[in-house]
Amino acid sequence: MPFRRLGRSGLQLSVLSFGSWVTFDNQLKDDTALECMQAAHDAGCNFYDNAEAYAGGESEAIMGRVIEQLGWKRQSYVLSTKVFWGIDGNMPNMANTLNRKYLHHSIEGCLDRLRVDFVDLLFCHRADPNTPIEETVWAMHDLIERGKVLYWGTSEWTADEIRAAWEIAERHHLHKPVMEQPQYNMMERRKVEVEFARLYGDIGLGATIWSPLASGLLTGKYRDGVPDDSRAALPGYGWLAKRLTDAAEIDRVERLRPIAEELGCSMAQLAIAWCAANPNVTTVITGASRASQVVDNMGALDVLEALTPEVVARINAAIAK
Repeated sequence: MPFRRLGRSGLQLSVLSFGSWVTFDNQLKDDTALECMQAAHDAGCNFYDNAEAYAGGESEAIMGRVIEQLGWKRQSYVLSTKVFWGIDGNMPNMANTLNRKYLHHSIEGCLDRLRVDFVDLLFCHRADPNTPIEETVWAMHDLIERGKVLYWGTSEWTADEIRAAWEIAERHHLHKPVMEQPQYNMMERRKVEVEFARLYGDIGLGATIWSPLASGLLTGKYRDGVPDDSRAALPGYGWLAKRLTDAAEIDRVERLRPIAEELGCSMAQLAIAWCAANPNVTTVITGASRASQVVDNMGALDVLEALTPEVVARINAAIAK
């Protein structure tokens, strides 16, 4: 497993990592979560991603129990979570915000559920238009000073918002945001490749990208409809099923199948390797509902070496609209 520095920081993350979005609690409980995390660990992953809002906090609780059961030494892994949506209902100051009071309360709940004294990475899960960015920057700085967090960053912020936060921190000599967690895959490329292009060099932004398989679309398994064990079959995910069964999108994906067959890899491995081939991507967060999927996803490392400029050009031409 290769490792890359998180932006301009000294922290090293495995190029492939493991996250719990959708799957933890919705598709798997403690026993299967343990098998998946152990499989990721055995493959060399050192970064595990979560969020307060995933399954209303239960995703963090499952991950916390699993890590405790596995007995991993705290210094051996990097743990993240994300805050913004809140899980305490719609009471004022506790939902859809990044104000100081919410951040103070939310980190305590996250640490309790994850069963740790600190998280390595804390992401502001969305930008908050109702709280001054300066207040959020100061609050995140204070969480680091209190030893609750080691590094902070953002998720799905705009380039302008990230730069504003960074410049406020620079001006006041505060801990700066060092990473962003955007969606990135063959179907969703604008933020990582265009909008953030200058931030990698200008401020040393690291990228921990999510949804490398476009919620499963890029696995090719939806060409015959929605499988019963798919996340798109879960209650409340009808919006996702509509996109995953879009005929035009499936046609784009199917153009990749001959390339995957030539390389001797699965469609999922091809899609994950394509994301990892971007030098501005620090780590590709993968997900799975069973350990065998984790093993298959990790096989993308073998494909990465085969992605020559010529092969990447063929991939890009195949998925072009």
